[in-house]
Amino acid sequence: MLETARRAVSSALATVPGLNPDTEDSLIGEQQWQAIHERRAAGQGVSKIARELELDRKTVRSSLRQSCWKPYRRQVSAPTVLDAHRQWLSERAPQVHYSARILHQELRGQHGCSASYETVKLAVRPLRAAASVAALTQRRFETAPGEQAQVDWGQMTVSLGGAPAKVHVLIMTLGYSRRGYAEGFLHERMPNLLGAHENAFAHFGGRCETLLYDRMRTVVLGTTADATGARRPRFNTTFEAFARHWGFTPRLCQAYRAQTKGKVESGVKYVKRNFAPGRTFSDLEDFNVQLFAWQGEIADVRIHGTTHQRPIDRFPEEARALVPTAGQASFLQATVRERVVAGDWLISIENNRYSVPFALIGKTVRVVREGASWVVRYRGLVVAEHAVLAGRAQLSVRPEHGPGAAARNARKRYAEPGEAERRTDTGREVEVRDLAVYEQLLGSELEVA
Repeated sequence: MLETARRAVSSALATVPGLNPDTEDSLIGEQQWQAIHERRAAGQGVSKIARELELDRKTVRSSLRQSCWKPYRRQVSAPTVLDAHRQWLSERAPQVHYSARILHQELRGQHGCSASYETVKLAVRPLRAAASVAALTQRRFETAPGEQAQVDWGQMTVSLGGAPAKVHVLIMTLGYSRRGYAEGFLHERMPNLLGAHENAFAHFGGRCETLLYDRMRTVVLGTTADATGARRPRFNTTFEAFARHWGFTPRLCQAYRAQTKGKVESGVKYVKRNFAPGRTFSDLEDFNVQLFAWQGEIADVRIHGTTHQRPIDRFPEEARALVPTAGQASFLQATVRERVVAGDWLISIENNRYSVPFALIGKTVRVVREGASWVVRYRGLVVAEHAVLAGRAQLSVRPEHGPGAAARNARKRYAEPGEAERRTDTGREVEVRDLAVYEQLLGSELEVA
């Protein structure tokens, strides 16, 4: 394998001007030039001279053709129409994967450069070769136990309920042990991203000091200049609050260098190639049940190609270095959301709408997620509870919240005097109150004001 890499590097070097060790323009000193001519005068052949002086035979022949030693002078290339665009070309080429065709189109269309396609292709060739050399010779970045985990989304099309569907899989890979956690969703929205993080922390029993991400929109919105003028990432405010809540430091991989988080990139490919093929799933829940079983039975116990150890065998050392998370409250459940009740007695939470008692129209209520339910409070009193809706643009309305609820509550009160509570479909005992309770709350507010 090392020999293959060496040949690849040599091949790449041969395409880069000034890096080819076999070129006839190799630089030799005056003493070497004299030694070549002395040995030639003594009757030695070119091959023997080259072996004794450890030079290439072409270099020996080139020196013998010179009647006197001449110091090396760098050849000055003739100016070309690309000279004014060299800096742009070197910066833009990696971004388009060294495509001479794209660079030629952009030079002509956006920069008014008249260079031909062949000229651009020749200019890109050494840039591509130098990048190949760097990729072949770079060392893999290894981290200490508990130091870093890498996170990314992967997409795959699978059979859900007999129909093809795209599933988005969030994968977190621990940098030292290479143990991973994966969970599938139907989209990559913020609640799923944060929920998968918390599930991964629970799965590992803790978190790493830093988490490395690609530039996904739910993590970073762009860059901003600091006091010194340097560009810094501008994190999504919700994600930044999530990172502060759990105490980890988010890092971003270098722009256009996704290979800087190659551990999780490899994990995404592994899930796609090893877990998904040949499987069918009744629904998303079945997908995640099978995925979780596969992680424990296959992924954790395989011999990893880089570490040459099983991730589950390296994990105990990493587990001791993780920051424990078991005693910390969930960010999703600890976050208090304030909402103003709209004229249709609905509030919006994560792109879905839920009803509250209509007497609270125009008032600010506080919403907290508790398990699989949204609990709505007004002045500390629970006024509504709804099961968390999946998807977007969904609606959950309780009939007891509407304008006709007072009469219905009165009939219920007199018909069933011993029953003050009923069980909702969320499983929580929620009191059905007469709307006069909310009128009293509002009246007390007015008196205080």
